[in-house]
Amino acid sequence: MSKTWFITGASRGFGRAWTIAALERGDSVAATVRDTASLEDLVARFGDRLLPVQLDVDDRTAVFAAVERAHAHLGRLDVVVNNAGYGQFGMVEEISEAEARAQFETNVFGALWVTQAALPFLREQGSGHVLQVSSIGGISAFPNIGIYNASKWALEGFSQALAAEVADFGIHVTLIEPGGFDTDWPGASAKHATPNPAYDEFRVKAAEQRKARVSSPATPRRPPPPSCSSWTWTPRRCGSSSAAPRWPSRPRTTSPACRAGTTPSTWPSSPRADGPPVIMGLSPTDAPGTACPAGRNPMITAGRG
Repeated sequence: MSKTWFITGASRGFGRAWTIAALERGDSVAATVRDTASLEDLVARFGDRLLPVQLDVDDRTAVFAAVERAHAHLGRLDVVVNNAGYGQFGMVEEISEAEARAQFETNVFGALWVTQAALPFLREQGSGHVLQVSSIGGISAFPNIGIYNASKWALEGFSQALAAEVADFGIHVTLIEPGGFDTDWPGASAKHATPNPAYDEFRVKAAEQRKARVSSPATPRRPPPPSCSSWTWTPRRCGSSSAAPRWPSRPRTTSPACRAGTTPSTWPSSPRADGPPVIMGLSPTDAPGTACPAGRNPMITAGRG
């Protein structure tokens, strides 16, 4: 059965990759971008199954109008992907008030507005899946992106509460916490504070540390599916590897597979026992979910649906 998607930040990176993947499998997508010209090639390819929507997620009124338009066009909303966001670089002391507020406006409030706008439709139909694109920076923090980390921690906080609030309505909430991927997140998409010379020496040190953490980024190819029965995200590497991201120390738990044979039974799990499922460091493959060999923790894992 085909699904309907509402995906923000669809002009490039994860958003564009997931839009294409959903369309290729026969689904319909309302894709939001700041400039709809960036989707013209996809409209020519997929026709009216793709609804381009010009949107700045910072604008709450515009967000509600966009979601209402998408619902009217698609007939329903099955999957809502809060992907729009950007990275703000700068030491904590360097970040201006305007930069701090802008980071939260997009990464936190933008996702909040989309979620609030979509929930009445999801509640009415008694189903739906909200995918919140967080980051490894939403479970840890790193120098020079402290305000970005703060925005992702905030996203994770309200999403954990949301998961409990909407479960009885048949609505699922999933946090996605990618590690290093081959997108332009640190490039054209990023913003940079004015450097303070006092941090120049440490800035070099921090850059070297970051390079060591993310030395072999993966490439996003497929979207996280809307239900457990079709998970295709599987471990990319097991055990230690100089090319693999190193996860911060966190509790490991063993959880039952969502459905037999569909997900690994063991993964680095969220310490929040009653919180939303978590997809950590997505690494797309075409194989079904499998667990790592005994005694070796998966570096890249699938979450629960």
